[in-house]
Amino acid sequence: MKFSYTRLVTEDVPRLAAFYERLLGVSPHGDESYVELRPDGAILALVSRKAAEYAHGGQWSAGANRSAILEFAVEDVDRERARLDGLVTDWLQQPKDMPWGNRSMLFRDPDGNPINVFQPAARPS
Repeated sequence: MKFSYTRLVTEDVPRLAAFYERLLGVSPHGDESYVELRPDGAILALVSRKAAEYAHGGQWSAGANRSAILEFAVEDVDRERARLDGLVTDWLQQPKDMPWGNRSMLFRDPDGNPINVFQPAARPS
């Protein structure tokens, strides 16, 4: 089995797509009910709650994620922190060094999904 992508259910695809477009620097492709963003070979899909319920049945709770964390690696966490200052409004952790060597910051997207942006620990040569 191969992991393919992450899909977030939302009440407002255009709003969340605009946030991730600015965060990731890639354009979303799709429509008002479903878009995909493809940063560096990965796929982040956004689907409206209504479209998810139509396609899959059941009830989907948009903006209810409080356990899965989206992880994005960057070269410089502090530079990203400065770049995201006007975009992010819900900071959970300012940049700090983690015990295992990564430098990391944590925040929520407009729907409340947690996002960790980290700089991998330098590997010895």
